Amino acid sequence: MNLLLDTHIAIWALEDNPRLSPAARALILDPSATVHVSVASLWEIAIKHALPQGRRAMPVSASTAEAALRASGYAVLPITSAHVLATEGLPRLHEDPFDRLLVAVARAEPLRLVTHDARLADYDVQIELV
Repeated sequence: MNLLLDTHIAIWALEDNPRLSPAARALILDPSATVHVSVASLWEIAIKHALPQGRRAMPVSASTAEAALRASGYAVLPITSAHVLATEGLPRLHEDPFDRLLVAVARAEPLRLVTHDARLADYDVQIELV
């Protein structure tokens, strides 16, 4: 099974955060799974980590996250023009540009998107809502 982790799922997995559900943990740890994280998630982490101290939404920098993701055996997937162009055809079900790009990546590759965001389940893409 080929998985694409939503940004928050990737962060929770790295932190071994209790918010990572047993279902998500099982998917990620399944030996038959290939786990991908998009550069879009690293970009989101970089932007949100750079916010001022009280508003910082990410606990680690993008460079720290990338090193930890690679050390965990996750494949870091580049953003391609096909991914960007695939966002044009998406219905406006979700306004977050990072989530929209992750949906487009999941559709283009194809990969199963592992997320906790129920709004993403409305897209025509394979979703593991955990």
